[in-house]
Amino acid sequence: MKPKRDWAADWISKNDDTVRSFPIFVGGASLLAVLVNRAVTGIAPVADASSSQSRADLLTLGLAVTNMLTGLVWLTIRPKSISVVNPQGVECWFICSHLPDFVFSELLWAWESLSGVTRCRSLVVVYDCRCILQIGVAAESVNNEALAVDAAKLMQGSLYQAAIKSASQSYLANLSLYPGRSELPFLPLNTQAVILQPLADKGIVIIGGDTIRGFTSSDQFYLADICVSHTPLIVKGLKLVHGLRSLEKNWMLVLQNMLQMNYRQCKIESENNYIEVWILV
Repeated sequence: MKPKRDWAADWISKNDDTVRSFPIFVGGASLLAVLVNRAVTGIAPVADASSSQSRADLLTLGLAVTNMLTGLVWLTIRPKSISVVNPQGVECWFICSHLPDFVFSELLWAWESLSGVTRCRSLVVVYDCRCILQIGVAAESVNNEALAVDAAKLMQGSLYQAAIKSASQSYLANLSLYPGRSELPFLPLNTQAVILQPLADKGIVIIGGDTIRGFTSSDQFYLADICVSHTPLIVKGLKLVHGLRSLEKNWMLVLQNMLQMNYRQCKIESENNYIEVWILV
């Protein structure tokens, strides 16, 4: 079943200027009709309060002037047109190299999904005081490269603190109106809208768009759903990375102590990496 078309709405949208001018035409015609009526009927041009005709004419004149003023207001005040802008910056593709493959693939899938079906042009993921993903268009640094995310500074800002405290999504539909814009220097200068989505209680997902109010309620719900479903994977992957780094640190301490004795060197393979081990002769 085809949806019904609203012919009146279609005609008004196509003849916007004419519709806005219509009250001026009605008011002018009413004013002219009053003057012609007084001239034809022979009534004195000076209004007489005791005359019912004069009182009716005064009321008509008031309505006519009101219509004309309404038309002028309609012509003066127009909704601002919203257009898509081209983000000013450089292409960025940064993903933390220590992430496991399953986390890498999930983050890449999230970026492809968001950039494909929404107005998302920049995506940043920060977790546990570390930037694990910066992809899309980023601000340009003095070296003509993508400006890196200062995770520590970001997490001290009011935008991050407010998002974590509320534990809910924050949508800045027109970024230029918010003073917190200075806390996101890594986004393109002309970023129009931003979504801040908390990632558990230690991270945040930042999405930059190219259109004012470009993210619909469905887009916001979709982003929240992605974050909720992928947070356990990201946390698991980062814990694994942290565990490997701790193990590596312990190995280094052991090896440093062993260097003080007579050992011979050999190599063992562990997870695609070769680790040098000193074995006592």
